[in-house]
Amino acid sequence: MPIPARPLVPVNGAFARNPSVPVPEDWQNTYVSIKGANGQGEEIPLTGFLSASWPAIMLQPGATGLDMPPFELHTDDSPNLDGSMFRGARAATRQILLPLFVYGIDRKTLRSFKRKLANALNPKLGYCVLTFVESDGVSRHLQCYYAGGMEGNESVDSAGFRWISYGIQLNAVDPWFYGDKEFSDRWAFGAPQAFLGNPFFPLTLGHSTVTAGTIQLTNPGDIEAWPIWTLTGPLKSFEFTGPDGTSWGIPARLSGVDALLSHRTLTVDCRPGYKTVKDDEGTNYFSLLSPNPSLWSVPPGKSTVQADLVAGSGTPSVSVSLIPRYTSY
Repeated sequence: MPIPARPLVPVNGAFARNPSVPVPEDWQNTYVSIKGANGQGEEIPLTGFLSASWPAIMLQPGATGLDMPPFELHTDDSPNLDGSMFRGARAATRQILLPLFVYGIDRKTLRSFKRKLANALNPKLGYCVLTFVESDGVSRHLQCYYAGGMEGNESVDSAGFRWISYGIQLNAVDPWFYGDKEFSDRWAFGAPQAFLGNPFFPLTLGHSTVTAGTIQLTNPGDIEAWPIWTLTGPLKSFEFTGPDGTSWGIPARLSGVDALLSHRTLTVDCRPGYKTVKDDEGTNYFSLLSPNPSLWSVPPGKSTVQADLVAGSGTPSVSVSLIPRYTSY
């Protein structure tokens, strides 16, 4: 016989039924929209309609692929042991299915909606951006490329004179959701300012003063994020060591010249596909980095970074920004 599951609370060393009943929070339906042309096109709402009789492009029940992305597991087999040895994992391309119902008040409206949707999905015009907004106002965005599903089917169950249904197939080659907020902070050597909320600063540095310390970085996302660093000279040398122990930086020059001159701004973009170290004039500094540099990422949660900086004669500054990534909307 089945065992009943009931909420129990301890009462005088024993257990009794909990008379309290949880009250659900009032939560509206999720708003979903899509934009084409690399997210710069017209926003097409897919939910939030007051009446099913109003002409619209509507998302139907049955969407898939919107939670965890698929993963590829890398393992090694052993000839003498059972099973395999885990080596690593990577998130693969996320495949999404969106059941869409396109309804027009007349044939002309239907044709207009079909053309608008086709232009938004056309991968030759760029990726499309799916946006999800929950009742708390938090937005999540996912970049996708159209793979199929809008070829059209004029069967009785799939289309009519003023309506048609599609099973849109999208591929998110970057399988992670992004938020609207970019987390950033800045610190100037000559003025007391907090750097990412950590008391490592403030310090007032004079000519050729060396500072070494730890700073706390916070990544509120679900997966590692890739920071963008901005350094303003003068700096004689600098090195940033990440949570994984790897580092990047520019050592002091034998000539004594500053590694980053006064009023020059160096941007270090650690994001995959970018990995650039250039100043505001477009000069490439990558060859000046220490041997075997690693433009490391910031893991989720709080992490510690080691900063070793040698200021030149002036007031240099350092800033960092990152965009968190999320598993689901």
